[in-house]
Amino acid sequence: MVKQALPKILAFDVFGTVVDWHGSVANEAARLKLPVDPNAFASAWRNGYKPAMARVRSGELGWIKIDDLHRMILDQLLIKFNIDSLSEAQKKDLNLVWHRLHPWADSVEGLTRLKKQFTIVTLSNGNLGLLADMAKNANLPWDLILSAEVFRHYKPDPETYLGVAATFDVNPEEVMLVAAHKDDLKAANKLGLQTAFIERPREFGPTHQRDDLYKEEWVDYHASDFNALADQLAD
Repeated sequence: MVKQALPKILAFDVFGTVVDWHGSVANEAARLKLPVDPNAFASAWRNGYKPAMARVRSGELGWIKIDDLHRMILDQLLIKFNIDSLSEAQKKDLNLVWHRLHPWADSVEGLTRLKKQFTIVTLSNGNLGLLADMAKNANLPWDLILSAEVFRHYKPDPETYLGVAATFDVNPEEVMLVAAHKDDLKAANKLGLQTAFIERPREFGPTHQRDDLYKEEWVDYHASDFNALADQLAD
């Protein structure tokens, strides 16, 4: 069996794969002393994400960047949880918590190692301003920030994955999607991209047990974290 050539571009999903969205949002809710369970608040905010994107992907809504979708979801959550103590300025700042998400412990070191061998880019549904702020705040060493905003399509639309290859003028198989979500990886795999699954057992909070961390035959690489992936990809 001929071993597949290493990719040239590593494209990273960000929320959950590179940064700890649940812990960061829960900590912010606790810091603000919102009258709600911080973990429940973080989960509820994230649970509104895919349905909101689906409305854009279906054409029900015109193109809306994630910052604005996050604010739409937040406004609904504040009603749901009967939170009426926040001023408009506080709501705006709370919505920007997604710009300030903390990286996983291995992220910066692992990305820095991978950058020495590959071009590393984001491939996130987050908008450009959000991803730039996050990179600055978390010291993430991207070569380029790519976003659904660039392609005007949210993942898993094909335009996002193939857009990375087009950006660098390479074939799809020369791009590898790195993600902690198998639905994301499946969409990339169907289009000919290489794939790497990263285990993030605590992505959904300290009490949630993920049941999908097992290896899949169709995934090219399976790693516990970015350092383990760097070890596997090392020449």
